[in-house]
Amino acid sequence: MGLVVNAAYTVTAATNNCNKCFSIQILHNPIFFSQRNYADERSWEALQEDESGLLRPLDNNAMYHAQYRRRLRSLSTASNSQRIQKGLIRFLYIVLDLSRAASVMDFRPSRMAVVAKNVEAFIREFFDQNPLSQIALVIIKDGVAYSLTELGGSPESHIKALMAKLECSGDSSLQNALELVHEYLDQIPSYGNREVLILYSALTTCDPGDIMETIQKCKKSKMRCSVIGLSAEMFICKHLCQETGGLYSVALDESHFKELILEHAPPPPAIAEFAIANLIKMGFPQRAAEGSISICSCHKESKVGEGYICPRCKARVCELPTECRICGLTLVSSPHLARSYHHLFPITPFDEVTPSRQNESHRRSQKTCFGCQQGLVNPGELYRCGGFAIVHAPCYTSLFMTMPTEYRYIQIQMNYALAINPAFMLLVQNANSTFALTATFTFMTAFTIAQVARASELHSEAALHR
Repeated sequence: MGLVVNAAYTVTAATNNCNKCFSIQILHNPIFFSQRNYADERSWEALQEDESGLLRPLDNNAMYHAQYRRRLRSLSTASNSQRIQKGLIRFLYIVLDLSRAASVMDFRPSRMAVVAKNVEAFIREFFDQNPLSQIALVIIKDGVAYSLTELGGSPESHIKALMAKLECSGDSSLQNALELVHEYLDQIPSYGNREVLILYSALTTCDPGDIMETIQKCKKSKMRCSVIGLSAEMFICKHLCQETGGLYSVALDESHFKELILEHAPPPPAIAEFAIANLIKMGFPQRAAEGSISICSCHKESKVGEGYICPRCKARVCELPTECRICGLTLVSSPHLARSYHHLFPITPFDEVTPSRQNESHRRSQKTCFGCQQGLVNPGELYRCGGFAIVHAPCYTSLFMTMPTEYRYIQIQMNYALAINPAFMLLVQNANSTFALTATFTFMTAFTIAQVARASELHSEAALHR
């Protein structure tokens, strides 16, 4: 079939008439269509090898169980070492390789498109789990590293800047990217985690100097560099991750790449040297009054009735969390602190619900999944958390659903108090004195203790039915 196509191109260069006739013949060839559809669908990726060496179709249920077992092992490790400190304030640089290797179409529709789509999802997930952290984007093309965005806490600004610069060209230079990122992260305070996530498409790196010296500089600056490769494994990337304490992995397909990149959303364990308790000054700004006109310190533009006012220097900022450009105070809101707090507790593993246990009398009352609200139709694919909440296999990946029973009830009530109840939000944001802020958080502490007692009662009640 390849010879026929080559002949078609030869006739095309010779005459137009022959070209029309011969092109029609190829387009109506059923063998050509079947081969093209086979290549487009990539049906060979839907096969996997079993224990006996035979090929069989992919089993989604087995995939869910394998993911659950991997998660269970990691959760068991976390439960056995409950004193691991997490870095809640992270400064992450995402380095995207947009060299000509990113235009390869082994990932559909291309590596660049797959990377852009998953980076967008990762940025949103990162800020959802790490509201006190910041991200910056760096791209590599034509052998040079460019800073696309500065460190900031706005997911929309990062995504907008990334989608406007999706072009592939030239070679890739890993050393130039590390030098640029090192220049920025070396100025970060010691209480913040310095992290680099490199999404590398090329099989080579075109560097102007000794990259080994650059790797040692990154190691000395306590930068944690992780690499996700989209082609084959590279020694220099693996060596970089080993020296800096990062993770190195190679994506097999689109879904595997998404799984790998989302593993970097939760905060990693803090470095022992920097795992010392630090007191960080933070301000809780008030929302600007409606109709007021002032100049935003972030964009140097006049804003009408938008943003927040710094409690120290009275400068206006557009969004939270951020750092005041005038006085340098870290500006956050109380929901940001509450959402960062849950990483300090190890997650309780789920228990698989067997068909015999599912048919017990005290479990018949629950007819739907606690996570997705779908009917419980396959008892062998269910998991239990906290003694009474039963969920489907895909739902256990949700972080909120895998929290312990006590913390889950606290989180429900805290979300109501911190995010839904406007009166409590008004108290926190308008606490313009130390006494008012202390009184507000005293109320929050009492409220939390009451919810712990309520959750303990519910947990004990569920244990009696077990």
